[in-house]
Amino acid sequence: MTQTRVSRLRDALEAPSSSVRLRAALAAGSAPAPDDIEVLVARCGVEPDFFVRDMLTWALTRHDTSAVVARLLPELGSQTARARAQALHTLSKIGRPDVWSAITALLLDEDDEVARTAWRTAAGLVPAGGEEGLARTLATQLGRGDRDTQLSLSRALVALGEEATSVVERAKTHPDPGVRAHAIATERLIGDPDHGFDAAIADARRFVALRDSPVVRQ
Repeated sequence: MTQTRVSRLRDALEAPSSSVRLRAALAAGSAPAPDDIEVLVARCGVEPDFFVRDMLTWALTRHDTSAVVARLLPELGSQTARARAQALHTLSKIGRPDVWSAITALLLDEDDEVARTAWRTAAGLVPAGGEEGLARTLATQLGRGDRDTQLSLSRALVALGEEATSVVERAKTHPDPGVRAHAIATERLIGDPDHGFDAAIADARRFVALRDSPVVRQ
């Protein structure tokens, strides 16, 4: 009987229709069963639809926390970026502080989506007293990636509050103009979280370009 249930869930989560997969994940979360955890986690790593992945995460949060965390931790070492990112996202929803070291291992992940998820998760779960250390690590990524990646990093630093201020201040003297601009924009957001990122980064880039202008240097 249990195997039949698991097989039905696996088949439904592999259906071509995203609406079928979404309903299957919803059903798995509405009636949690320990044997479903393996199927749900495995699907997280390959599911292409954002809404289905979010429902898979919700379904996992409805199961036994210890069992889910134990199954998610190996996913952080997966060769598949999506599996690493989704495991991080699910761990952020569970909110267990004892997974901190596993999360910080991915702060410098080469995949931008994985790194972005790790930054957000770490900023939400950082233990008391660890804010400045986390800010120092995050600051090494200033200037990285596209607009969304930089926005994610700024948001993580903003979430750390005053503990990130001195770290960002030091980054404003970095030799790379992209890093300096990102640091200036992030500093603006720390001081005024309601200020838009796009306006802040545009202003910061203009400021850096002007300061680096040969005319100004003269």
